[in-house]
Amino acid sequence: MLSFARRVFLAFGLAAAAVLAAGAARAEGSPVHQLRIYEIFEENKQAFHERFRDHAARIMKRHGFDIVAMWEAKGEDGTEFVYLLAWPDEETMRARWTAFMADAEWAAIKRETGAVYGRLVGAIEDRVLRLTDYSPVPAETLEGAR
Repeated sequence: MLSFARRVFLAFGLAAAAVLAAGAARAEGSPVHQLRIYEIFEENKQAFHERFRDHAARIMKRHGFDIVAMWEAKGEDGTEFVYLLAWPDEETMRARWTAFMADAEWAAIKRETGAVYGRLVGAIEDRVLRLTDYSPVPAETLEGAR
């Protein structure tokens, strides 16, 4: 039979191992956010917004995209369209982007709007955001990580 001190030590050791294992699992399949920044052009900015609002966002939703928010910003070199996506994990993010980019309706809309308005998007910046271990975590993010 284990002494009380050894049982306490063993209990703390098992608890610490469980916390470490949960942290490792969370890091591997943890929720991520994706920040996308598009250079857009003043001369056809309205056409870009119409295409994104009326078509891209709808098709993205069909492919399981979770658009958190969208902004327009003035950068040093011009106007930017910025949006934030939430994903359950990076693997899902990659798979859904692949499906969206292969979507026949989206390809047709890009061709049609490009023929009328020219190029609507210039440079694209894409960043995957992972929570730090000391970041405040919204309750819904924790629920997704369990």
